[in-house]
Amino acid sequence: MPGKPTPLTILITGGSKRVGAEIARIMHAAGANLMIHYRSAAKEARALQDELNAVRENSVALIQADLLDTTVLPSLVSKTVATFGGLDVLVNNASSFYPTPIGAIAEKDWVDLMGSNLKAPMFLSQAAAPELKKRHGCIVNITDIHADRPMKNYLVYSVAKAGLVGLTKSLARELAPNVRVNGVAPGPIMWPEDNPDFDEVTRQRIVSHTMLQRSGTPLDIARAVRFFIEDAPYVSGQILAVDGGRSAKL
Repeated sequence: MPGKPTPLTILITGGSKRVGAEIARIMHAAGANLMIHYRSAAKEARALQDELNAVRENSVALIQADLLDTTVLPSLVSKTVATFGGLDVLVNNASSFYPTPIGAIAEKDWVDLMGSNLKAPMFLSQAAAPELKKRHGCIVNITDIHADRPMKNYLVYSVAKAGLVGLTKSLARELAPNVRVNGVAPGPIMWPEDNPDFDEVTRQRIVSHTMLQRSGTPLDIARAVRFFIEDAPYVSGQILAVDGGRSAKL
């Protein structure tokens, strides 16, 4: 009798909470082994690890790193390979998000927002590419609908996500035919924490501009990520908007 298929091994950046944690849960339920990266959310990361390892022992490991330090990025790949024997999927989910209105942009804002949203995904993808090629794996980048339609007062973030869309398509070409690269572009999914730009009136206005007249959930994004990983073997270089139709109505 044939043996059981080898579980996928997935490295998820910023995977300890919010959308990243939901991606972890849905892919773990699909049978994957996970290396969950976190920067400062150690409590949430350990709780998620305990939750998932209680379901399947030794299937989830954690790695802490500041992704702005590109010298540590290869170690995320090597530790994943050392723990699980290989790497099939990289999900670039970690992101910084805050306003940078013109006239008040500091260099540190550029370094942080471009670093987390574009520079780190590029260098981590480069580090992961040799392992992904071995297994004909894939990369899924979490972009944003505002990569195409910039958000007012979020200049640097919007530019960084536009760069990530370009990176997604460029990597798809560079790593073909052995590695597929796609992106998921969320719309109104989870409102930013402690951000006065998104008060109740603003939230209702945003929702009213979606075709489906409601906000989405992290599970909506996680399902799209799972689609690219499991059900899209002939898809590469694509960005899927998961936004209730908001980007088509803006």
